[in-house]
Amino acid sequence: MNLKNQRRMAASLLKCGVNRVWIDPLRMEDVADAITRTDIQIQIDAGTIKAKQKKGISRGRTRYYRGQRKKGRGRGQGSRKGTSKARKPKKERWIQTIRPIRERLRELRDEGKIDVSTYRKFYLQAKGGVFKSKSHLETHLRSGGYLKEDE
Repeated sequence: MNLKNQRRMAASLLKCGVNRVWIDPLRMEDVADAITRTDIQIQIDAGTIKAKQKKGISRGRTRYYRGQRKKGRGRGQGSRKGTSKARKPKKERWIQTIRPIRERLRELRDEGKIDVSTYRKFYLQAKGGVFKSKSHLETHLRSGGYLKEDE
């Protein structure tokens, strides 16, 4: 039984490819009798002709693997391709260091714990890369006696 034409029309009506058209094997004769688009539409409504579901690629394994990597698995020496500077560029690392330091300096200035000239001096030192972290900055401020009142 040649249902090539019916399959083509059904694909057009179902808005899918010819290979995704499913015809009920028990009701082939009814489909063979359907020769117009209206007849095919009736068969679709009756459930004799359907569109098969699209085949997809499961994301399950990827989600699981990504979750494991979030926990730190699979990030060892043997899995690394780039150098440490390629994996986290120098600029990114610098930004992560300098922003909290500048933020802390602003807070101290606005709270009146350091004066403007001290702020400027330490801001420029921070820009020059003197301080590794906020705690390092505060150690310098304390040891130099620049903090007006201890927190």
